[in-house]
Formats: sequence, structure tokens, C-alpha cells
Amino acid sequence: MLPPVVRLTPPRASGVQLLASEVRAWNMEEVPLAQASEVERFVTQKRRDEHLTGRWLLGQGLRAWGVDDLTVVEVVRNERRAPSLAYIQGVWKRTPLPNISIAHSDGMAFVALVEPDRAVGFDAEPLGRQLAENAYDMMAKGAELDALRSTPQHVFQAWTGKEAVQKCLGHGMHLNPRNIQIPIGKESATISIENSKIKLNYWHENGYHCSLAMRPADVPVLTPEEVLLEATRSAMEAEPDWGVGCKTTRSGS
Repeated sequence: MLPPVVRLTPPRASGVQLLASEVRAWNMEEVPLAQASEVERFVTQKRRDEHLTGRWLLGQGLRAWGVDDLTVVEVVRNERRAPSLAYIQGVWKRTPLPNISIAHSDGMAFVALVEPDRAVGFDAEPLGRQLAENAYDMMAKGAELDALRSTPQHVFQAWTGKEAVQKCLGHGMHLNPRNIQIPIGKESATISIENSKIKLNYWHENGYHCSLAMRPADVPVLTPEEVLLEATRSAMEAEPDWGVGCKTTRSGS
């Protein structure tokens, strides 16, 4: 029996699909978007289950988005391990795929999907979680650190907000969270990092602190192969009799 999928409703944010589901064990054949080479690297069953649930949930989100055939899509990673979607090599589909963010926390998996002209990052932590004060300086410094020490009820707004921003920029932990300043106590704010204006929303839902970050997406740079494929596809659509390669004619046929 498949686990239920919960649709979250982030306030002050439109055009985003945000789903959650309980982490469970999966067989590889149940999760079309999973790659054996990646799953084999996980040392613990917990991480394996989290990963596979996230990939399964992403598949549910894509089907709701209108991507019916998951066999033509794969999850790829950039040099900083940030995930994104792409058509597998040899598939001539150019319909833009959504940008995504995946999170896991305390037995739940979360997936956010947005239109391809925006980048997204999402993070969540359970409302009952506690963080030792001596860990605050791992994610904040200066006046922000002082503010968190004086108002510890906002620590998970900062924690989830910084992780959402890291994911939105595609940097992960390569961007030091101490260099990201979150407006403490504000549920909605726009912050500027690396010439990007990021809209950040924070709220409670389904027993979790939730933070969602979005910004205009970077313009993708096509490879020479992608340029050639796109030119070929456009030519074939414009002139159905146009072809590639040699043509032969049989006599007597």
C-alpha cells in the first residue's frame, strides 16, 4: 500500500507544488527516478529509505505536473550535488521540466516543484526539536547570533531559512550558513545574495517549521549537442519531408 501524500500550502507563495510523505522502505523497481549507482552508496538503511521516498514523492509530483512517463526523465546533480531534472540522453523532448527541491526530516520527505523560470529551495524541521545554544554559532555570527541567543524561539526559522536559501542557490553547504542573514521574526522577506533577490517565506504546517526560498532561475547554457538537437527538431517540425542521413530507392518496389 502506497503512503499518503500530503499537499502543503505555503502562504504568500504561488506557482509552487509542495508535497510531503512519510519515509518508508522501497524496492528499487517501485521508484523509477532512483539510480542504483547512487542508492548503493548509502551506508545506513535510514538514508536509503529517505532517498528512495524522496525520489518516489518527486515522481508523484511530476505526474501531477503532467509528466506521465517517468522513464524519459532523470535526476542529475551539478558539481555541488544540487539535484535537477533532465530528459535522458536520446529523448527529443524539449518541454521544460520544473525546478525542484528535496528535503528529509524526522521521518518525512518533502518535495517542492516550481516553473522552470524560477529556482526553489525548501527545508523543514519538526516543531518539537531542540537545538543546543552552543550550536548557534555554527549557523550565525555577529548581530544575528546575538539576536538568536536572545530569542531562541526563532532559531529554527533561521536554520530552515538558511538551508532553503542554500538549496535555492544550488550551493548546499558550499555556502557557509553564517554568511546568510535571515530577518529574524519576519514570516516573509526578500534577501539579496550573490546578485540574486530571494523571496523567503516561513510558516508552521503539519507539525513542522517550514521555509521556502524562490528566485528567478539562471538562464541555462545549452551544450553544442543540445543546440544541434534543437535545430534538427525545429527543422523537422517546419518541414516534415526533411530528413537526416542518406536515402535509398529500391528498384522494382
